[in-house]
Amino acid sequence: MKKILNNPADYVDEMLEGMVAAHPEYYAQPVRRVVVRAAGARKGKVGIVSGGGSGHLPIFTGYVGKGLLDACAIGDVFASPSAEQMAEAIRLADGGAGVLRLYGNYGGDVMNFDMAGEMVEMENDIRTTTVLLADDVASAPAAEAQKRRGVAGMVFAYKIAGAHAETGADLDEVTRVGQKAADACRSIGMALTPCTIPQAGKPTFEIGEGEMEMGMGIHGEPGIWRAAIKPADEIADEMIDRLVADQPLGKGDRISILVNSLGATPAEELYILYRHARKRLDAMGVEIVMPLVGRFATSMEMTGATMTIIKLDGELEGLLKAPAECAFWKV
Repeated sequence: MKKILNNPADYVDEMLEGMVAAHPEYYAQPVRRVVVRAAGARKGKVGIVSGGGSGHLPIFTGYVGKGLLDACAIGDVFASPSAEQMAEAIRLADGGAGVLRLYGNYGGDVMNFDMAGEMVEMENDIRTTTVLLADDVASAPAAEAQKRRGVAGMVFAYKIAGAHAETGADLDEVTRVGQKAADACRSIGMALTPCTIPQAGKPTFEIGEGEMEMGMGIHGEPGIWRAAIKPADEIADEMIDRLVADQPLGKGDRISILVNSLGATPAEELYILYRHARKRLDAMGVEIVMPLVGRFATSMEMTGATMTIIKLDGELEGLLKAPAECAFWKV
């Protein structure tokens, strides 16, 4: 293992300390493993919280900011935060109008966020609601979509729900829009190399030098197939084909697309993928709004990429384009 670290057990805490110190205009850490907006909760505004394991920056913690999240609980690398850390994030995000819990469909996160919601409703009289992201089409068939993992679609959901909350919309409205955004997202990933969790000290999986895996999850969960690396255009074709098969697109549809690095994949290669995806979508008569290419949801130093499409209507498009700002993204 070659990593820039001190004690592996301190990896997450030292990372958070450095992130908050580097960006005090955006972030504060009032308690361990919980990051909030520097200005705190805004009275009368619906709070939005997320949470999950470390190792995925900017998701989850990085998206705390105006027009995005109000607070986030962060666990060890690829491990859920505790229920108490999640409850504290909810308390700190509460401006008196309730709090939306917006996070990915992973067992530990679901269990702990459910417990956290019960805790704050009983102890602090804070009303909470939930939107679960389940956008990874490779992780379950459409008939069992509720079993799918949440991946980079969270970026769109944070942005859209966060923008709606900034308008003063109530908790039910913010939840409705967050769920609408989540339901409109489809994602798929591919990987070329594993990553290494600092406390484990060894790769999360093994893959041959000349191989790739289509559909692999962001923690190394098994994908759809593994074979020799294909040319970029063939990779983009298959990703677009699988996304469109799950959510049909046609002439006049408006979408946004995210081509995302899983950590080690450089921007140059992401643009090669985007170039061909754009040609495919243009040929279908699909209009692309505000495309995103870069590191938006990573998996440590994994080499690979994800592709996410969100199908837009006027409401979702307007909220996607609304102002927002954190250390990693500005609209």
